[in-house]
Amino acid sequence: MNQAIIDDLGALVEELIADGYRVVGPTVSGSAIQLAELTSAGQLPAGWGVETGPGHYRLRRREDDALFGHSAGPQSWKTFLHPPHRKLWSTGPDGSFQAAEEETPRYALLGVRGCDLAAIGKLRDVLRLDGSFAARHQALFVVAVNCTEPGEVCFCASMGTGPAAGPGADLTLTEMTGHFVVEAGTEAGLELLDRLDHRDATADETGGAAAAVAAAAQHMGRAMPEVDLRALLVGSRESSHWEDVAEWCLTCGNCTMVCPTCFCTTTEDVTDLTGDHAERRQRWSSCFELDFSYVHGGSVRTSGESRYRQWITHKLGTWHDQFGGSGCVGCGRCIAWCPVGIDLTEEVGRLAHA
Repeated sequence: MNQAIIDDLGALVEELIADGYRVVGPTVSGSAIQLAELTSAGQLPAGWGVETGPGHYRLRRREDDALFGHSAGPQSWKTFLHPPHRKLWSTGPDGSFQAAEEETPRYALLGVRGCDLAAIGKLRDVLRLDGSFAARHQALFVVAVNCTEPGEVCFCASMGTGPAAGPGADLTLTEMTGHFVVEAGTEAGLELLDRLDHRDATADETGGAAAAVAAAAQHMGRAMPEVDLRALLVGSRESSHWEDVAEWCLTCGNCTMVCPTCFCTTTEDVTDLTGDHAERRQRWSSCFELDFSYVHGGSVRTSGESRYRQWITHKLGTWHDQFGGSGCVGCGRCIAWCPVGIDLTEEVGRLAHA
């Protein structure tokens, strides 16, 4: 293992912790690379990569000690900005109202890919009036990582979100053999970089990093068809293709749970057995849930085909009308974590061909 690389990242992690941040980054946990709070750079997945495909995700050992030589895992950074569960308020035995006291942690996100950086930006546009999200987002420090080795289900290049990380990061790293090329994107990033031991990159080093990222764009595992996706989905509402997909879609909602931009929630009221305490909670929801479209005594979308069509039409079509762009960032998580291996790019390709 290249101890110098670990030491360099270790100094970065230590400075962020000293500044009061809770550093979150990738680490090996169980049989996957997951996101967790880090106390040292030694917890990063050095020498680990992943093998992905439709309905397939496996850890594998790399031939080198790369720290970020892996593609997206089952979690997205959404977990820390838009938590899966939140208490909104509660009542006591006397009926008194008590607003939830919610902590606003200061997160430093280490290892954010271009696709996920774009996803954070899309969530910001969608949830800008959500006070909890806005407070967490404003307190963020983001260390992005340019991709030089896309995964088998990645298609960020065709969505315009990678492999180079776009704007929004305080620092952006490109991992090369034996060193990192670092670019500061904000004043906060530049101030932190000035406190770390570093030197100016040579022209060969910056050129080599740029070339590695550019080459990654030519080696994507997947690509979205080069068509007007919004128009395609609008014109495909009555397509028989939805029936074909429904024959094997389980409507389990895995794709929405791992998606870094799905933001839907529902609320639940719960009470204890005595009836003396009640709470209202918010949790992630999914358009694949039968009750998601429940209105006046019944659900609007009861079939699997209507629910799958709703998800893909909103993600790639009507999201443009609501938020000015696509809701998909090309991370490929929905492909890898679909238990029956439905491939979003293939399904859209079939619609385009039809």
